[in-house]
Amino acid sequence: MTTPRTTTTATTTATATTTASTDSTPTLPGGTWTMGDLTVTRFGYGAMQLAGPGVMGPPADHEGALAVLREAVRLGITHIDTADAYGPHVTNRLIHEALHPYPDTLHVVTKVGARRDADGGWPPAREPDDLRRAVHDNLRTLGVDTLDLVNLRLGDATGPRPGSLATAYETLVALQQEGLIRHLGLSNATPEQIAEAETIAPFVCVQNLYNLAHRHDDALVDRLAEQGVAYVPFFPLGGFTPLQSATLSRVAERHGVRPMAVALAWLLHRSPNILLIPGTSSVAHLRENVAGAGLALTEEDLAALDTIGGGDQGRLTP
Repeated sequence: MTTPRTTTTATTTATATTTASTDSTPTLPGGTWTMGDLTVTRFGYGAMQLAGPGVMGPPADHEGALAVLREAVRLGITHIDTADAYGPHVTNRLIHEALHPYPDTLHVVTKVGARRDADGGWPPAREPDDLRRAVHDNLRTLGVDTLDLVNLRLGDATGPRPGSLATAYETLVALQQEGLIRHLGLSNATPEQIAEAETIAPFVCVQNLYNLAHRHDDALVDRLAEQGVAYVPFFPLGGFTPLQSATLSRVAERHGVRPMAVALAWLLHRSPNILLIPGTSSVAHLRENVAGAGLALTEEDLAALDTIGGGDQGRLTP
C-alpha cells in the first residue's frame, strides 16, 4: 500500500497572488500537498502545450515558451509536469533552458510508457528496454541525476486499457532502486491496474483524465484521498475540446469570471488530494488560470456543478 501524506493541505479557497516581491512569497490557490518527500503546490503547471502543433516539434515562440516557465516559478509553482515524448524532447529541453539549475523547491514530474511516431501518434513503449531508455532520456534532457517522480503511462491514446502492469512497473521499481527515480506514479490507469501496483511497490500519485464532465474516477479520487495519494487530472479543462456546459456558464456569470476559472476552482474544492496541472503557452493565460483557481465557490455553486458529468469530451492522452 502507499504511504499516507504527512502534512496538511491549506484551504482550497486561498487567494492567488500574481505579483511577487523580494520580501513576500506568492500564495497559490489550494496550498500544498506532499507526495512522498516532495511538497508541491496543488496548483502546478503542465508543459505539454509548450511544444509545437499536435505536441510535435518546437514552439512557434521559443522565448515566449521560456517566459511561461519562468513566470510559473515566479508565481510560486513548485510542480511542473512534462514528458520526454512531448515534442519529442522539446518540453524537457525548454524546462532545462529556462530553469536549470532548478530551485530546491521545484519538482519536475515526468512520464514514460509512450513514444511518438512519424504520424504524431502515441504508440505504447512499455517494454523494459523502452522504459530504461525513456528514463535515461529524461535524465539527460532535464539535466538531472535523479528524476523526482516518474509516472508509468498505461493504456493508449483512446484511454485506459485492461491488462497487467507488472513487468513495466517492476522495471521502474528497479530503476528507482538504482537511485534514478525518487518516486513512482501511474497515468491513464484502470482501478484494477492501480490495485495491482499496490501489491508491487508504493506510488505517490495517479494521473488520469478527470474534470467536471468526466467523473468516472469519483470513487477512485476518494479512495486515494483516504490513502494520502495525490490525484492529478490531466485535461482538467477538457483538453483540445474545452468544457462546455450551460450550468458551468451560469455559475461563471454569477461570479463574473470565465467558465474555465470555475472548472479549475471546482477541482480544488472537489478533494484536497487533487493537484492541478493546466497547460498554456501564454503568460497572460497562466496568470488567469492561477487567479481563476482561487475562486471561492458557494454550496449553491457546488450543488449546481455536481449535476454536470457523464458527457464525453473524447480521450486524448498526454
